[in-house]
Amino acid sequence: MNFQSAVNKLILFIVLPTALAIAQPEDDVPSYKKNKNYDLQLEMYDVYKTKQADIVMLGNSLTHGANWNELVGRSNIVERGIVSDVTEGMLNRLDYIFKLKPKMVFILAGLNDIYQWVPVEQIYANYVRILTQLQARGIKPVIQSTLYAGKRWGAEWNITPADNNGRNKEVDKLNKLLKTYAKRLNIEYIDLIPKMSRLHFMKDELTHDGLHLNAKGFKIWAHEVEKVLSKNGF
Repeated sequence: MNFQSAVNKLILFIVLPTALAIAQPEDDVPSYKKNKNYDLQLEMYDVYKTKQADIVMLGNSLTHGANWNELVGRSNIVERGIVSDVTEGMLNRLDYIFKLKPKMVFILAGLNDIYQWVPVEQIYANYVRILTQLQARGIKPVIQSTLYAGKRWGAEWNITPADNNGRNKEVDKLNKLLKTYAKRLNIEYIDLIPKMSRLHFMKDELTHDGLHLNAKGFKIWAHEVEKVLSKNGF
């Protein structure tokens, strides 16, 4: 199985949506809408009892992997991550964030896009649109660096460490753009890469599958989030 075939198969699994974003299907349905988790979670948002939360964690399966109110010991935080979601999907569900009238939104996104071969420039453009819409409503965004894939991620689909290293180089390009943007607009930026990676890969000991975080990984992430929350009076 070559690398492209492996990625296509992997798309059916946990983190990658069900269509390649660059090669749009003939029916023009965006890839994020082909992710079965997407509409399922939006339906859940409609029935959740929480009507207001000061802090929202916006992202994909990485964000979705923890109960953030318990992780950081605060009741005024909700998680709005969707397994396999991409930046275009997040952009198109911002109304569900706005309804909560949050004061801060922490964003972690981009790796799913990169594994769908979405150009970094397009990912960045989507990200900026998300940030702009949040700020236009008086919501303080916090950018969290896009995380690397681990060396062993996708091994069962014949995805090699070299393949993941190539994707991680795209992560570097995206993070450089995001960090520069954050500095220019005075937006909080949490750089998780130095704390959670080794030799250009996610540390194996922080994941349970080479990508998704285990308790050790979430503890590191939560500590960085807590520092920003305390700094901003939460």
